Order: sequence, then structure tokens, then C-alpha cells
Amino acid sequence: MMALSNRDLQLTELNGGGSSDGDDREDEWLLNNYDGKKERIGDGMRRIQVGVTGMTCAACSNSVEGALMGLKGVAKASVALLQNKADVVFDPDLVKDEDIKNAIEDAGFEAEILAESSTSGPKPQGTIVGQYTIGGMTCAACVNSVEGILRGLPGVKRAVVALATSLGEVEYDPTVISKDDIANAIEDAGFEASFVQSSGQDKILLQVTGVLCELDAHFLEGILSNFKGVRQFRFDKISGELEVLFDPEALSSRSLVDGIAGRSNGKFQIRVMNPFARMTSRDSEETSNMFRLFISSLFLSIPVFFIRVICPHIPLVYALLLWRCGPFLMGDWLNWALVSVVQFVIGKRFYTAAGRALRNGSTNMDVLVALGTSAAYFYSVGALLYGVVTGFWSPTYFETSAMLITFVLFGKYLEILAKGKTSDAIKKLVELAPATALLVVKDKGKCIEEREIDALLIQSGDTLKVLPGTKLPADGIVVWGTSYVNESMVTGEAVPVLKEINSPVIGGTINLHGVLHIQATKVGSDAVLSQIISLVETAQMSKAPIQKFADFVASIFVPIVVTLALFTWLCWYVAGVLGAYPEQWLPENGTHFVFALMFSISVVVIACPCALGLATPTAVMVATGVGANNGVLIKGGDALERAQKIKYVIFDKTGTLTQGRATVTTAKVFTKMDRGEFLTLVASAEASSEHPLAKAVVDYARHFHFFDDPSLNPDGQSHSKESTGSGWLLDVSDFSALPGRGIQCFISGKQVLVGNRKLLNESGITIPDHVESFVVELEESARTGILVAYDDNLIGVMGIADPVKREAAVVVEGLLKMGVRPVMVTGDNWRTAHAVAREIGIQDVMADVMPAGKADAVRSFQKDGSIVAMVGDGINDSPALAAADVGMAIGAGTDIAIEAADYVLMRNSLEDVIIAIDLSRKTFARIRLNYIFAMAYNVIAIPIAAGVFFPSLGIKLPPWAAGACMALSSVSVVCSSLLLRRYKKPRLTTILEITVE
Repeated sequence: MMALSNRDLQLTELNGGGSSDGDDREDEWLLNNYDGKKERIGDGMRRIQVGVTGMTCAACSNSVEGALMGLKGVAKASVALLQNKADVVFDPDLVKDEDIKNAIEDAGFEAEILAESSTSGPKPQGTIVGQYTIGGMTCAACVNSVEGILRGLPGVKRAVVALATSLGEVEYDPTVISKDDIANAIEDAGFEASFVQSSGQDKILLQVTGVLCELDAHFLEGILSNFKGVRQFRFDKISGELEVLFDPEALSSRSLVDGIAGRSNGKFQIRVMNPFARMTSRDSEETSNMFRLFISSLFLSIPVFFIRVICPHIPLVYALLLWRCGPFLMGDWLNWALVSVVQFVIGKRFYTAAGRALRNGSTNMDVLVALGTSAAYFYSVGALLYGVVTGFWSPTYFETSAMLITFVLFGKYLEILAKGKTSDAIKKLVELAPATALLVVKDKGKCIEEREIDALLIQSGDTLKVLPGTKLPADGIVVWGTSYVNESMVTGEAVPVLKEINSPVIGGTINLHGVLHIQATKVGSDAVLSQIISLVETAQMSKAPIQKFADFVASIFVPIVVTLALFTWLCWYVAGVLGAYPEQWLPENGTHFVFALMFSISVVVIACPCALGLATPTAVMVATGVGANNGVLIKGGDALERAQKIKYVIFDKTGTLTQGRATVTTAKVFTKMDRGEFLTLVASAEASSEHPLAKAVVDYARHFHFFDDPSLNPDGQSHSKESTGSGWLLDVSDFSALPGRGIQCFISGKQVLVGNRKLLNESGITIPDHVESFVVELEESARTGILVAYDDNLIGVMGIADPVKREAAVVVEGLLKMGVRPVMVTGDNWRTAHAVAREIGIQDVMADVMPAGKADAVRSFQKDGSIVAMVGDGINDSPALAAADVGMAIGAGTDIAIEAADYVLMRNSLEDVIIAIDLSRKTFARIRLNYIFAMAYNVIAIPIAAGVFFPSLGIKLPPWAAGACMALSSVSVVCSSLLLRRYKKPRLTTILEITVE
């Protein structure tokens, strides 16, 4: 291992500082101010993940959590036993990464800070500080001028310029302004500017081939040392892994990789290592290591078993074993030698883990294994030495120790294999990501080169060529070409989607037919696939509240078992001394002490806390993977636990129960104005509005003029860009949008009002009875009536409808059959809302509810302690999603980062609500079954091992058989959880009890 010099800047990364500019949009306000059920990292806090090696059961994970929470500055620590990882949130001003690593290692486990999943740039949590050299300053006035310019730039929070050193330090938000923009602003003011470095940092993990000797290693060191922006690096000559910490503002990951390859003249071949793939390889390494230990133990234990069981029936071999060699028989020497290797070489891991647990004041399964095997081994050694001294040869139980370790290792191997199956979802998602991409290099808009690059080095703005049958390398938009793309692996939609210019695409999906050029927009951790992987991984690391029960039992389990074992030995020994059982029960040359000891050892080794510890996390892990495969992303075990108890499901109407595509269905004129003139007037007024209904009005008017009017379209063909532009609209002045009412403006000097009844009533315009009746008729047919007034006279009404999703009624009925009560909440008027509700069968409706009031609607159903789910599709639903016990964001598509939701339903299908609830119920039914099995196993197995049934039924478990039972118990629980992989999403026909002939 070679660690090279650290050239870190003395700059402090700042987080979230600075006040708001005060002009945030409403959607940002909603996201930042919903109430606090959802976890957020506080200002100044940092989150990292740490790989932890050596954990074997829930007691170990509890020890690690305790060690981490004991550090001053750690706000939260969650340890996932199955993933061998810890998720830590901490204050970087009080505790450092290395302190966290050391705390875990001091607890007796191995720790490694895991690299971030992003390789394409940092994810700044706030502002960073950049340094610039500024030339041309001659006096304090120049300094004031530069500082004034910098402080006036958007995104700049602080700027300090030093005349003596010609340096400027600028604190800025990289999501608002770039380092180049700052330099350009300085140069525009007449000074020279050059970026030096920043406080931001990123990490990349590379696989380097071509380093064959120490000279090559020094050559690589020299290349990296001369890179501007490289702060620290570490190269492992054995594995070829190179970890580089660099300043992303000064150096991009692609420039780094290309630079190493170029400066070495091709001697070093560089490949970016995917952090997720790296973790998968570690799991494979752990499996292989455990298999080697098991095979080694088995290879050494078989001769011991033969010596004890088979050889006595083979006279020649048995005579050889009875040959005395020094103080012991040859068979005793062989047993002692073989079992010592098994006990202290192969079984060293149990002693190490047990010692680690005891040092931390806790106990785990390794303590039980170490106690049981040590008791059998050291008793056997003692029996041999006692025989040498006294001449009384008691039976030995070397085979018990060897077979016990072998069976435990076999059980651990099967357990690791089974646990590996539970993480298949992440492995499949990682495999979706393409390895390479075709980068199109352009000059003045013309393609001058195409070259293959590592897909992990794609940068935002890159133009990429996608051939038919290949995976799209990144999220982006199509800039050239037309094709169909299979997005089923991400969204669950089986039908290929047409992609043409300006269509969004998702990385990892498959281009089916034509060649596409796409422009990358989201890369690294911003990409949809990365966010899905992160979401699934985070969910699998989370602990369901029911897991607390298992953690508590694990913390007291081993002391109770050891106490029971001592009590068992005492009872059998005292009973034997008192003659309570016949001497025939004793083994040949055995004593009451040995007879009682075998029962005691069996109790120690048969008890298994692992089965309890694995009951919940394995089921949650499988369920999150199954959900991801069905387009339902679950954010944690706590969400699963709440979802299985849902009593109410509150649906937002627009875009959730309806298709979210408003269309004009009726346009009625109540004056002598021409229909076309009426539509032109309304469209001209609405053209300046951003409301979805306004767009529907403009689209309807455009369609009427350019497709329905034969004089304007005699050939029925498509129209020129000029004819369908805005030239046909009238000039508008004094436009203003009136929230909750409509819009007003002036056309040809006369006022135009387009909106609802409230707008016209406030303006003193009377609505005639026949117009009111017409509007009521529209509302009762689930349409929204838009009133239009011109020059203080009501001239017409437009009816706008948003069609209900075809599956809405069936899903509502399905929820009712499942015992869940659906509710609809909407900002529409009472009549329209009830008309939609009648159409789909919802009885409970809350109308005229503004976005901020949806959260209050959710709380009103929570008053009696009921579990309430909220299903919404937009940012304006975020407060309600956060307020609900279970928030479900539907139709997320390419926008996965919905922090307010517990479930992200990738498809725009209401059926996924039923899948989410059904999967949650089946998962927790499986968890309960796992707990029943784990508890029943211990309740039944421990009395049998203690010999409770031996006097009456003659049932007795030798220690090696007890070890086999213990090993298989945890495997059985994991296999039980794996049955969830066979989950089939419910068919609505089955839920509704419909017979399809």
C-alpha cells in the first residue's frame, strides 16, 4: 500500500449558509417547509456509509451502533447486518471520517469508508469556497471594485480580495453560478482572473493495470502529483485499485482518467470502478472465503469422524489406531492434531469475534460457538492428560468440536448464499447500467470524432450516440434521430415508447430500432438508475420498528442461554450424584460430570439468536427488491410496516385519478359573436397564462382555426410554422392572473375576464339563469365551466374536462374489497368533484381544497389513530405526502427524487397502489411467520438439547447434531424470506372476485 502526500487546501466547505433571496417559487417553498415526518440531514451535517466486516448477528450490529452513537457529533447511526454497512450522519466540525472508522475498529470490527456512488461531479449540499488569482489590481479602490462586482453576482454569498497576495476568495453556490462565470465577471471588469482551487472535493476509484514494479508505481505517483486539483491518492499495488481525492472545480473525472492514460503514453490502462459493482464483488469474495473455510474444516473433520465411527469396524485400521505412541494412542494423537487445526486455525474467526463482543460488553452467536467447541475440545484434552496421570481413560469428544465447527461454517455459508439472493435486485439494477458510451465530439456544430468512453465518465452536456439494440448510457434528451425505447426495466411499462427530438430518455433503457443522438442531462448520482439503486439500498438498510424486538432479544439471549446451560449441567450432575437416573445411561468409561457436560454443550450450541436477527431484515430486503422489479420503490422497512395497516387512501384528483391532460369539450357562445372570433378572443387572453387550463383553451382554439376551417386548410395537410404560431392572436395589454379566480386583461381597449363565478361576481357582472344552468350541467357531468366576459358582458362558456384514468374505478373497488377506504381531495368545485367521485365509486370527497389545505385533510383522517396514505403526483402534493403516514408519489417517471414520499410508484398506474399495499401485507405476514419459526425453534430445541425428554422418550441430541440444527435454523429463516421472490402482483379480477370465462 502506498499513500502519497496530502496536498489539501486550508479551505472549509460551507453548507447551506446564507439567507434566502426572498423570491423562491411556491414549489420550492412547499418542498422546504412541509412538516417533519421525513428525515433530512440538517444544515452543516454530513452523511457517509462505512463498510463493516466481522458482524455475525444482531448483537454485533448493536455494538457497532453503540460505538458510533458514543462519538460526540454523531447525530444518527444505522447499521445493516445483511449489507455489512453503517450509515452515519454527523457534524464534520466535531467528528471526522477517520474518527468514525477508528470507533468501529476499536469495537473490534474492520471498517472502510465507502466511496460515493457519483463519479461525474460532486453533490454540493450548499456553498463552496473558490480561490482566484486576480491580476491588474493596484490599490484599495481596485479591491473594492472587484469585491463589489463579485458580491453582486447571483449565487455569490461572500467575496474577499487581498491586494498583497492578488488572491480572491469567493463563497458561491455551484448550482447557481460556475467558477468560470466568476472569472469572466472579474475579466469583464478589466482585471485578469484565473481559478486556483476550491473547497469542494470528490472521490473516484480506479482500476489501474500496467503497474508491474516499484518503478511503475513511482511513475504513476509522479503523474498524479503533477495534476492540478489532485489532493490525495492511495494506490494498492496488490489489487491495482487507485483511490483519488480531487477538486471537481479544477479537474473533472474524465480529464483525470484521460490524463493518466495520456501522460503514461498508454502504459497504464484505467477503468472506473462502479461502487455498487465493487460491493457485489466483495460479497462474492466473502462467499468464496466462507466456502474455503467450510471445505477445509470438512476435509479435516471427516478423518476424525471415521476414527470415531467407522474405524472400530475395520480391525486392521483399528489396531493401528490403538498402537501406543508415547503417552497416547495413535488415534488420540491424530484426533488431537486434526481438531487443533480446526479449532484454532479454521475456527479462529469465532474466537476473534467472541473476544471482540466480550470486550464491548456484549454477547453474540460467536460466543456460544466458542464456548461450546472450547468446552468439548478442552475437556477432551483434559481427559487425555488425566489418563496419563491417573491411568483412568475417560472418553474424548474431539469429533464433537470438529463437527460442530464444520456444521456452523456450513450454515454460515448457506446463510451468506441465501442473503446474497436477497440483494439480487440491486445486482440486477447495477447490471442495467452500460459499461461504455460513444461520445460524439463536435466542433462548431459538426461531428469531428466518435470515441468510446467509460459510461461512468459521462458529463452533463455530452452528446452521445446510441446504436440500435444498445443501452442508453445516460439520462438526457434526444437531439437527433427517432426510435422506440424499451423502458420496462426502469418504469415497468411493457410497451416501447416513441422517442424523437426533445424527448427525455432514461439511462439503462434499451434503444430498439433507430440511431439516436442524446444530450446527457443527468449523470452520476443524479441519474434515474443511480437514484433507484440508492433508494433500494437505503430501504434495505433501514430497520422496521418490529426489528427493535429482535434487537432487544439478541441483547439478552446469550446470557440467558449460558445460564440455562449451566443450570442444565448442574441439574444432570446433581441428579447423577444423587442416583436419580441409572448408571446405564452413562457412556462407556464416562462420569456424571461428562454426561451432564454433553447436555450443557448441546444447549449452548443449539440456541440461535441469528434466526431472530434475520427475520425482519431479510424479508424487507427481498420485498424492496420485488417492489423495484414491479415499479414500486419502497423507501424503508418502517414504510412497509405502516403500509400494511392502511385504513384510508387519499387520492389527489388531477393527474392522479385523472389523466392530467385537460381538454376543451364544449365552447358555447351566448351572444351574436362568431364562434371563431370568440375562440380567438379567449385564446389571446389565456396565451399569457401558465395555467394548464389556459393551455387547453389555446390548443383548442388553434385546432379550430387551422384544422377545422377549410378555408385556412384546403389540402388538409399540416401547416407551416408561421400559420400555427402566435400571429393569429390579438394584442393583449395589462394582463394579470388572479389566483383562485382566473385572469383579466384588455384587448382593443376593452376588458376581458376569463375565470369562475367569483371573478365575474367581484367585477359586478351578472350571470343569467340560463348560463348558470348550463354551467351547473357541465359541473354535474364532471367538467369545469369557464366563464368569459368581454366589455362587462358575459359572452360565453367553455367546458373543460380531464378524463378519468380507465383503471380508477376498478382500483377504487379493489381497495374497498381489501378493507381500505378511498377518499378524493381536490381544489375543484363541489359539483365537479362529486361528479368525478360518482364516476369512479368514491364516497368520501373533499372539494375546494387548496394545495396547502391537503395536509390538513390528511390530518383530519388521522385523528382517531388511523393509518392514512396519500397518493399524489405533483410538488403541490408534497405537504400532504409528508403529513400522511404513508406517502405515495405516483407517475414519478424520470423524477425519482421525491423526498416527501415513502413509496415512489414509477408507472402512472393506480394499480400500483394496490401492489404497494398488498406487498406490504404479504411481507409482514412473512416477517411474523419468520418470528414464529425462530421463536418456536428455540422454545422447542433448547428443552430437547437440555435432555428434558430423554428420561421419558430417550430423545438425546449430541452436541454435533445440535450444531447442525443451529446452523440450519438461520438458513431456514432466510429461505422463508426468499419465498417472497415468488410474489405475484394481485390481479384485479381476483380481488373483485370476477370470473373471466
